Amino acid sequence: MFTEELPDQTDPLRVPTGVYPPQEDSALLIGALRASGLAAGRRVADLCSGSGVVALAAAQQGAATVAAFEMSSRAVDCARANAAAAGLPVKVHRGSWTRAVEFERFDVVTCNPPYVPFDDGADDTPVAESAGPAAAWNAGRDGRRILDPLCESAAELLTDGGSIFIVHSEFANVDRTVADLSAAGLRARVVAEQWIPFGPVLTARALWLERIGMLETGRRRERLAVVRADRV
Repeated sequence: MFTEELPDQTDPLRVPTGVYPPQEDSALLIGALRASGLAAGRRVADLCSGSGVVALAAAQQGAATVAAFEMSSRAVDCARANAAAAGLPVKVHRGSWTRAVEFERFDVVTCNPPYVPFDDGADDTPVAESAGPAAAWNAGRDGRRILDPLCESAAELLTDGGSIFIVHSEFANVDRTVADLSAAGLRARVVAEQWIPFGPVLTARALWLERIGMLETGRRRERLAVVRADRV
């Protein structure tokens, strides 16, 4: 395994208010894809693409084609503008990640889905606007509103020998993701992880997570992990 710091960008992405900004989870996912060497020459899909940072990284790593999928119209415009500014051949589609099944299967799929646990009593303090829209991180009480159907559908997205890379926090149950992908017939394991201080969303959620028993009292660090699963 390896850890990846958020990379310095000599030509940083433009990410307007209302779009999920690249953070440590984005960097960890990009690093896992780079370490695998799988993007070069292959068809890549980036699900829940946000600003397009992972999709652009796949193109920079030599992907033959990159298709990005994002529900937010503001994020779609952002990702398209970033791809055009970088001169990278990324096709950005507006819609749920589930749209990817309408296309031919992909050799590589990446996803940084919403994964923060949430219910109506979750916010003890307001989340900073700079964290992006709530839809980019709120994922139901167990954090798996997107992860569960994604794991069930992963094999349908992949070519034979294809691979999917999914990043999320410990609070959405990394072991369950590995188990669910394995149950779907894929070979799954954690290939990257990193401990980071809580960002603005988990800082706002910390007392609630303590109350429901998902977080030890006083801890303010989380484990991020990238799960890779291969269709063999």
